[in-house]
Amino acid sequence: MLMRLLRTSLRPYATPLTIVLLLQLAQSIANLFLPSLNADIIDEGVVKGDTATILRIGGVMLLVTLGQVAASMTAVYFGAKIAMGLGRDVRAAVFSRVQDFSAREVGRFGAPTLITRTTNDVQQVQMVVMLSLTMLVAAPVMAVGGVIMALREDVVLSRLLLLVIPVLLVVVGFIVARMRPLFRVMQVRIDGINRVLREQITGIRVIRAFVRDDHERERFADANDELRTVAVGVGRLMALMFPLVMLVMNVTSVGVLWFGGMRIDEGSMQVGALTAFLSYIMQILMSVLMATMMFMIVPRAEVSAERIMEVLDTQSTVVPTDEPVTELVGAGYLELRDVDFRYPGAEDSVLRGVSLAAQPGETTAIIGSTGAGKTTLLNVIPRLMDVSEGAVLVDGVDVRDLALDVLWSKIGLIPQKPFLFTGSVASNLRYGRPEATEPEMWHALEVAQAAGFVREMGGLEAEIAQGGSNVSGGQRQRLAIARALVRKPEIYLFDDSFSALDFATDAALRRALAPETREATVVIVAQRVSTIRHADRIIVLDAGEVVGVGTHAELMAGNETYREIVLSQVTESEAA
Repeated sequence: MLMRLLRTSLRPYATPLTIVLLLQLAQSIANLFLPSLNADIIDEGVVKGDTATILRIGGVMLLVTLGQVAASMTAVYFGAKIAMGLGRDVRAAVFSRVQDFSAREVGRFGAPTLITRTTNDVQQVQMVVMLSLTMLVAAPVMAVGGVIMALREDVVLSRLLLLVIPVLLVVVGFIVARMRPLFRVMQVRIDGINRVLREQITGIRVIRAFVRDDHERERFADANDELRTVAVGVGRLMALMFPLVMLVMNVTSVGVLWFGGMRIDEGSMQVGALTAFLSYIMQILMSVLMATMMFMIVPRAEVSAERIMEVLDTQSTVVPTDEPVTELVGAGYLELRDVDFRYPGAEDSVLRGVSLAAQPGETTAIIGSTGAGKTTLLNVIPRLMDVSEGAVLVDGVDVRDLALDVLWSKIGLIPQKPFLFTGSVASNLRYGRPEATEPEMWHALEVAQAAGFVREMGGLEAEIAQGGSNVSGGQRQRLAIARALVRKPEIYLFDDSFSALDFATDAALRRALAPETREATVVIVAQRVSTIRHADRIIVLDAGEVVGVGTHAELMAGNETYREIVLSQVTESEAA
């Protein structure tokens, strides 16, 4: 998965990658050339007392070193640019894919793991690319070149490599094989910490209200300890790897000096050649050490790449058609025909055989007990989820045949849990229509009964905190309604959008809404009977099925389910 991700993501960086490879090759060759020059200084200059030779070869060594430094610095610069660009591109790709997900895919993954995959997992891949371009690319050149140069200095002494390199490979392979599954568990543990922390931050009021601070501390401590346990296991393996590699390197150095000294005594080798041979052996082992460092992080990057590709390979169940309808003729006529909806893996459908029609200029209300499928019914209209069977039609066209931007431009959805974005009141209202003017925004606020508290906050430029946490639930609902009004859609979907309002504000808002939505199709999901009793048509849902359709008076007279809901809130005389 890692190689697949890198092949796709690094394709735009072919030119800088080539530059990095050439520069790393140049600096590796220069690095291999230096011990040979050093041997010549010793054998031709120091031993013979030839100062001119020492200065001449020393000058060449200085030039080679300067070239090596320049090549190395330039390679690191381009390598960093490539790695940072790759991180940016992969994050953008994951974000774009998540934006295309329907509610079904978002629910399948969950917000905590999607955040981790977009941040921490991408960072692991980015780090591997950075270190590969600055270290790993040079390692094979150094290793192969070091072997060739060592053979050039002394073939007999080079036999030590036949023993040393297999030992290193066995040590590194054993440790890396044990680290890979631990890295996978580590990423899952990070997901767990994100999930717990997200819940605790979001539900801080509930935690304090029920005095569950100690319990939540224990939950976080447990999640933290689980991550710590895995991290300690990884750390132990890392701590074991370096001493073992250094032990092999030091034993090799002793062996080279021991057997090299014997060959000098025999006259088969010069002192400079032994010095150069020792340098080449160290370069070979250092290249193995660099590769070892990479092998420690590559397993974690592989796990991260698998998690990233899992997101990128997941196709949304809400897929635009190849030849979508890009223009609608109509004013927002909405129809559902025998709609069924079932979540993946569920035995029972949430909606079963639901049919309804909502026309422009009419208000259609949906009521039912908790879990009856009201919100799901509203979500299939704008294709937040696709129906399992049946069809949803807007102006006579199946929504699955419509271009998504055309469908969404027709609809103004006010969700059950209104969400506001960090910014100002104006920026949140313009989320509905970017070109909205200030008079239009103030008019929408007046209709939504929000103008008063917005003026007290400081006007349209008043600050809105993340999620709208600096305003009350009722104020959030009214701002969400104003946002939909600014858009001026042809179909309004109110998903229990009046539940946080007091009765007086609810009544005033509905009175003000009436002239604004006179020519639009209005669908209201509500629990409060007073909100929907004057609707043109009331649809009663029970366990995902339509069990009654009519006006308030008709349903009170002939529908037992509706009567039970109404009489649980008001008396018989009040209902009449």
